[in-house]
Amino acid sequence: MVAGTIIYALINSFILALMSIGFNLTFGISGVANFAYGAFYVLAAYVSWMLLNLLGFPYIVSVVISICFTIFLGALMYRFVLLRVRGQPVSEVIATFGIGLSILELFRYLGFIGFEYTMPVFVDKSFFILGTYVDMQRILIVIIGLCLIIFLWLFTHHTSLGLAFRGIAQDERTALTFGMDSDRIATLSVSFGAGLAAVAATVIIPLGTISVGEGYDVLIKALAVCIIGGLGSTGGVILASFVIGFAERFTDSYIGSHWTMIVSLAAILIVLVIKPSGLFGKQKELEERI
Repeated sequence: MVAGTIIYALINSFILALMSIGFNLTFGISGVANFAYGAFYVLAAYVSWMLLNLLGFPYIVSVVISICFTIFLGALMYRFVLLRVRGQPVSEVIATFGIGLSILELFRYLGFIGFEYTMPVFVDKSFFILGTYVDMQRILIVIIGLCLIIFLWLFTHHTSLGLAFRGIAQDERTALTFGMDSDRIATLSVSFGAGLAAVAATVIIPLGTISVGEGYDVLIKALAVCIIGGLGSTGGVILASFVIGFAERFTDSYIGSHWTMIVSLAAILIVLVIKPSGLFGKQKELEERI
């Protein structure tokens, strides 16, 4: 029982990390809080479903096209909307939330609701691990999550574009003096963040169904993880994913499923009271802002 709870808590932690890392990447580099993040997640899933079931594309081709399409839409959103309100946080939030709301409600209006909107698992197998059956899709979530975290670390530390990302994130004014184009970097960060949302949808959606409401849930979970870990801190987001992931599963197993959301909200409140910038956040603390 305990071993099974730990295994599924670990899987849940990687699910939360996959859901959150794209939102955190965009904010950490460009300073844009992309509230259309959950909509991009659902959009990628619906595009994959349509390519697979309506147009008959192979599964892997459908997934790749949907990810590329979501990346492209993220870039368009920045170039034609966010670029005009850059540096105005409230306007950025309103603009991205409005775009996300429009995307999600458009799918609802077109009738994309119901249990028939599902994606097949990558590999239909299960394994017996420490007395617990675990399907291959959940194992792939852990593997892909680990690979993605390692890839992002290598990308931001050992590539010129990744170093430019870090430069803009640390000090935009100084980066500009070295000839870095902050708008180009911000465009890439928003598109990469949207792409990471699409990757998360690709590996997580096969565990359930595609629904409009999932977009709102993903956005809330991403915000919760980023608030606890500290906006802009990749290490903080990973740690927060494990804190919330384990808290949710142990609460579900030993207290009751109806307490799961309460535990997550309580964790947010405790962190905000003790350390408003998050566990590893670099924003100014409350007493510094007063």
